[in-house]
Amino acid sequence: MDIFSNLALGLSVAVTPWNILYCFMGVTLGTLIGILPGIGPIATMAMLLPATYAFEPTSALIMLAGIYYGAQYGGSTSAILLKLPGESSAVVATLDGYAMAQKGKAGLALALAAIGSFIAGTIGTLILAGFAPALAKLAVTFGAAEYFALMVLGLVAAIVLSSGPLLKSIGMLMLGLLFGLVGSDINSGVDRFTFGQPELSGGVNFVVVALGLFGISEILLNLEKREERRLVSSSLGGLWPSWRDLRQALPAMLRGSGLGAVLGILPGGGVTMSSFASYTLEKRISKHPEQFGHGAPQGLAGPESANNAAAQTSFVPLLTLGIPSNGVMAMMMSAMLIHNIQPGPQIITNSPDLFWGLIVSMWIGNLILVVLNLPLIGMWVKLLTIPYRLLFPAILLFCCIGLYSVQNSVFDVYLAIGFAVLGYVFIKLKCDPVPFLLAFILGPMLEENFRRAMLVARGDAGVFLTRPISATMLAVALALLCFAVIPQIRKSRKVAFQED
Repeated sequence: MDIFSNLALGLSVAVTPWNILYCFMGVTLGTLIGILPGIGPIATMAMLLPATYAFEPTSALIMLAGIYYGAQYGGSTSAILLKLPGESSAVVATLDGYAMAQKGKAGLALALAAIGSFIAGTIGTLILAGFAPALAKLAVTFGAAEYFALMVLGLVAAIVLSSGPLLKSIGMLMLGLLFGLVGSDINSGVDRFTFGQPELSGGVNFVVVALGLFGISEILLNLEKREERRLVSSSLGGLWPSWRDLRQALPAMLRGSGLGAVLGILPGGGVTMSSFASYTLEKRISKHPEQFGHGAPQGLAGPESANNAAAQTSFVPLLTLGIPSNGVMAMMMSAMLIHNIQPGPQIITNSPDLFWGLIVSMWIGNLILVVLNLPLIGMWVKLLTIPYRLLFPAILLFCCIGLYSVQNSVFDVYLAIGFAVLGYVFIKLKCDPVPFLLAFILGPMLEENFRRAMLVARGDAGVFLTRPISATMLAVALALLCFAVIPQIRKSRKVAFQED
């Protein structure tokens, strides 16, 4: 089957009434949580994971995916109108988007962000459709040694590309690996780190960790902040850009889409890194870099395209290799496991309707988002005025209901509160919790593949270096680590020399 017949199969799955409904629900909710600062896609997806038990697997994944890329659209709205990014990836939109709004071009800024995101979503979906099957064919040849090396590469990339200091990111990674070891040993069945608690024999539930670290801890953090939301103006101006505006912004949209698509595929890459990289690129190649930060359309269109393209292609490592590239993909992986779907290359052959239906639904979702973000902008503006003190009790209640419903266990609620306190401490210490989450997810699989490879090789650790693919990925991981560590060592030596 070629790519066109595969996309036709996906279209037949995605356009069913129920799947369109779930897609619409996902992108609408994603836009909403993107617009409202303090509610991220990770926390929202974690809260909805228990509810997906009652859904068909394809519908559940379509809805959760819609929340993710829908949040990228919504985050730019509050960034442009309030200079208050709803998403970390929308921070760049505050630079030129807010400046355009101050000049009475808020409508134009919102339109460029929406059009750029749609173009990027289309390009990202096509890249996902064309690149994923080829990578899945390669992944079929992987053994335990290759999967171990791939997970090591993903974890190293996560700490290298983390937003926090390198040493703290390594510490978070190690802590996540330790929490992932809680439960019964995969070979002997002996309980590890359970401290006599029978509820921990099966390990710490992923939903508990995610909701605690990213949901309840965010509520605690947001309650500290003083709310001050002032719209830049009551008049948005014209929403439809002129041909001159489009001609000026279109090259930036295409460059941002390409850059974001590449960075989204990389393990540890993500929408935030893509938007910042696109802004840097546009400013560097511009003939008038002094305009950036003062309302340059390219400074808005490029990053907004980049973050949405990265949101689409970040599904590639998960769907083809079974490796989540960021925290949101870890949520998607958890949703798959809830429905007894093993992420990896087997999805394409064993569940082609799910794989291609999910891909095509992303393009349909991007089309729906253009309709939601432009004609309904007035409604989104009104939602921006809702005080957070009215939102957080409902969010907290929904978190507790979701936690209890996973295993009907009050212990999970208490455990999530513990992780919330831990997450709050992480934020205060400026430690990025994403490496912790990825290590928690990948840790058990890392251990399982390491043990399996050692059993096959009869205890010979050289198996990881004698197999070409495994050795190459370990070498790349070592190079990445050196690339990150060496500048830190030089910097510390320079500081020590200056003090002397």
